[in-house]
Amino acid sequence: MTGTAHTSGRAVRRSRPRRVSANGVDLCVQTFGHPGDPPILLIGGAEMSMDWWEDDFCELLAAGPRFVIRYDLRDTGQSVSYPPGSPEYDGTDLVLDALGVLDALDVVRAHLVGISMGAGIAQHLAIEHPGRVATLTLISGSPVGSRPAGARKLPSMSEKLASHFAEPTPEPDWSDREAVIDYIIEGLRPYAGSLPVDKERERTLIAGVVDRTVSIASSMKNHWVMESGEPVKGRLADVSAPALVLHGTEDPLFPYAHGEALADELPDARLLLLEGVGHEVPPRPVWNQVVAAILEHTAPAD
Repeated sequence: MTGTAHTSGRAVRRSRPRRVSANGVDLCVQTFGHPGDPPILLIGGAEMSMDWWEDDFCELLAAGPRFVIRYDLRDTGQSVSYPPGSPEYDGTDLVLDALGVLDALDVVRAHLVGISMGAGIAQHLAIEHPGRVATLTLISGSPVGSRPAGARKLPSMSEKLASHFAEPTPEPDWSDREAVIDYIIEGLRPYAGSLPVDKERERTLIAGVVDRTVSIASSMKNHWVMESGEPVKGRLADVSAPALVLHGTEDPLFPYAHGEALADELPDARLLLLEGVGHEVPPRPVWNQVVAAILEHTAPAD
């Protein structure tokens, strides 16, 4: 089953979310646009279900035209879930899951757009599976793998965010929907930049995330306690795919120097500043800038 949205006069097809077998587990995926258009795989960060790549954002990309794929990582949304605090997977599995999603949709080679942990997954794929990666777009990321000799030391997280980690907010009653929504909203604040927040839209989004998620406690915990998995076998200097690095000027987790390092260490990269943006999914005020940059970056060669 599919639905149709209209963006800038172009009809955008939207599939219903469905589970596919990927890397031996069931993951929930959804697509926007036409399979014949250049494919973009959106890879979320820790705790991120597909919902964080908002419908309107996906439709803007799909109107490009692009074939946009979003999916629930393990322990998010409607994908496979494990007991809270006991993930039966590691970071390597999450890398292979992304490949599995492409395989399930018969996509041989895709443009990867990853944020935070998802940017790390995308880098792993570009280094270890270069034939599957057309381009990279890395949002709020930090370099993976061995770094060049003499590379500068990257700055740590901000003092304010470090204090948040040192004294985390007490967990809510996970069966109390409104308390969980409040907890997630409060947890976003230390990561945010200075751009204004539409609080009503934010609450609606997070309510949808909570309602769609098999186990919200697992979603909030398991990515933080999983093992990292096998170290990446290679260096960013080996990456052949062109890269677009999008980084917020106010990122408190990976300060802006992390984005600069990514752009410096990748052979073919362009760095784009997102003014006022923190460590967060690009907020609506910068959507036009972000979508235009991604569409330009993923445009078919003449």
